[in-house]
Formats: sequence, C-alpha cells, structure tokens
Amino acid sequence: MDAKLLQILVCPVTKGALIYNKEKNELISKSARLAYPIKDGIPVMLEEEARHLEQDEYTE
Repeated sequence: MDAKLLQILVCPVTKGALIYNKEKNELISKSARLAYPIKDGIPVMLEEEARHLEQDEYTE
C-alpha cells in the first residue's frame, strides 16, 4: 500500500483515519468498525463492500 495514498484516504463513513492491515490486505476504520478490502491494489471504499470488525479487532 502506497504510504502517500494512505495519508490521503479517509473512511467514507466517519471521515476518520485508516490503518493498513498488510496480513488481511485491507484498510481498517476503527471508528466505523469496518474493514475495506484492497482488490488488485485498489482500495474498495464502499461501505457495502466492507466487512464489520469483530470487537477484539477495534478495541486493540
């Protein structure tokens, strides 16, 4: 994930910061409790495409 792109992108729901999870290849929004997938190197920033985080994933 490009560091400059990560600085620009925000969660479309909360407008908050995102955290890159390299293992799962997704962008995490702890405030929205959502994980946005990255497909073919492109972040899919649609709420309906995001998975909901488990409690232990956003309380870390």
